Amino acid sequence: MKKDIKISYEHFKGRNELSEIENRLFEQAIQARENAYAPYSNFFVGCAVLLENGEVFSGNNQENAAFPSGLCAERTALFWIGANFPDQIVKKIFIVGGPKEFSEKNPPIPPCGACRQSIIEYETKQNKNIELYFSNLNDEVIKVGSIKDLLPFYFDGTFL
Repeated sequence: MKKDIKISYEHFKGRNELSEIENRLFEQAIQARENAYAPYSNFFVGCAVLLENGEVFSGNNQENAAFPSGLCAERTALFWIGANFPDQIVKKIFIVGGPKEFSEKNPPIPPCGACRQSIIEYETKQNKNIELYFSNLNDEVIKVGSIKDLLPFYFDGTFL
């Protein structure tokens, strides 16, 4: 039996369509991206994470000559938050990425598979969806209500 999966998402064509907090997260993700360490790929990613208490923390990708010893922006931020604020609820994650020499042709950059799996772990742990935004530098943004929208057949602790 064949079945289809459909996802709902929002597509914003410009920052003027975003709320005040979304714009703030966008700006912090852009700032985090500028501090990324990506000398091998020249692919710079920044991420801003909003916690339920209103605090915002950021992360960026950190590469290493000994592949795959680096870490993506999303996991850099989430793991730091998990280590320092283990009981805080993650509400929103905003990702901005692309080649260092950004081109208007770059689409919004979604999280990689490893980051999707890490985000689902936090979403499952807190039993609340995390709104996820991903973007490029020309202000185009995609928003999904949960990482489950991008990873419908996810693996979590219920399988263990």
